[in-house]
Amino acid sequence: MSDTIRFLLSEADLPRFWYNVQADSPLPPAPVLRPDTMEPVTPDFLSVLFPMELILQEVSQERYIEIPQEVREIYRLYRPTPLVRARRLEQALQTPAHIYFKNESVSPSGSHKLNTALAQAFYNRAAGTKALTTETGAGQWGSALAIACNFFGLDLEVYMVKVSYRQKPYRRILMESFGAKVFASPTDRTQYGRSVLAADPENPGSLGIAISEAVEAAATSNGQKKYSLGSVLNHVILHQTVIGQEALKQMEMAGEYPDVVIGCVGGGSNFAGLAYPFLGENLRNGRKTRLIAVEPTAAPSLTKGVYTFDYGDTARMAPIVKMYTLGHTFVPPGIHAGGLRYHGMAPSLSAFYDAGLIEAVAVPQRATFEAALLFARSEGIVPAPESAHAIRVAIDQALEARERGEKRVILFNLSGHGHFDLAAYEAYLNNALEDYEYPKEAVMEALQHLPQVAVA
Repeated sequence: MSDTIRFLLSEADLPRFWYNVQADSPLPPAPVLRPDTMEPVTPDFLSVLFPMELILQEVSQERYIEIPQEVREIYRLYRPTPLVRARRLEQALQTPAHIYFKNESVSPSGSHKLNTALAQAFYNRAAGTKALTTETGAGQWGSALAIACNFFGLDLEVYMVKVSYRQKPYRRILMESFGAKVFASPTDRTQYGRSVLAADPENPGSLGIAISEAVEAAATSNGQKKYSLGSVLNHVILHQTVIGQEALKQMEMAGEYPDVVIGCVGGGSNFAGLAYPFLGENLRNGRKTRLIAVEPTAAPSLTKGVYTFDYGDTARMAPIVKMYTLGHTFVPPGIHAGGLRYHGMAPSLSAFYDAGLIEAVAVPQRATFEAALLFARSEGIVPAPESAHAIRVAIDQALEARERGEKRVILFNLSGHGHFDLAAYEAYLNNALEDYEYPKEAVMEALQHLPQVAVA
């Protein structure tokens, strides 16, 4: 296998189960609270937004949950995805490190997001749901859910963060091509959107605001619509673990095991999808793989936020969870990695970070695009700006290995391609991208509005 570049599994190797890290976690789960009473949520409360099967997955402690056959059949359109040895990048860096990437950009939506979109659409259809609402930042999630809703016969409303709506018109067109209705958030379609626009007509939007609009649209539909989320929650992360399970088999094919596993983080789903099966190996079998979550310096919830209870959305309609947060009213700068512009982080990922089981690092925008172009010119794939954050740290790890003269096996998740992000690359090539650092004053203001929760 010494000259092999692509490690390919057969369709027979497609995982039959999702892996639930909660079964192996040494950490007790923090309670999830109602935003109105701050009491623990009940299934009845959550059922306004989600079908019961997803609610059960959210709290499950079973290690493996079977993937429905109908979902697996559609997975076969693009899964198992390739594991690729980035030999040309290694040569460009003159590093003794071995760099591998899991290529999730080959999905019909161009990213990992379809892994959970198909599952959520399936369970909603099975529950009799006719339409879904959702938010999207860069458009990867909205694109994936549009495709999934098309396959399962559901209508879809997408509230797309306004700055990304303007930056990435072709993502909107892709969603509309699959039958979705797409609105630039904040909109005048919801009570909360109108209140945001009244206070600031030029508000660029944020994932927190878009979530609020999508939640309101579902909650006020008299049961006609359910809400679908593309990251953060346990059931979403669960569905993404097909990535890491495949990667475990493929690394075995390569005859190596990663010293470092890397993924970008906004809400946490693509990092967790790759990393959690390796975390399970650390927890069960004593492996020592480092797991590094990479976020932008403009929205550094793990590296600069606080670990506390906060609302999942700006309007305080979504449940309250314990997470690393910059404050639910925080609106990140308009960086081109729209999928990472979220104020918080997945509760499970936050707990693992707080316990020292994973690491985190923040990287600036220009250095991220520098790494993206080096990767593109070496490996021939233009990465999504979100994925480029993982590439940046993978390159840094490889350069560190070169400096120390040591072999290091590095695995990162190429969570999506950048074919709809070329305006961002144009801005970088024209030296028109800014580096946004941690806006301390904005975060300090946002943190003044945290919920007053008495739970330890």
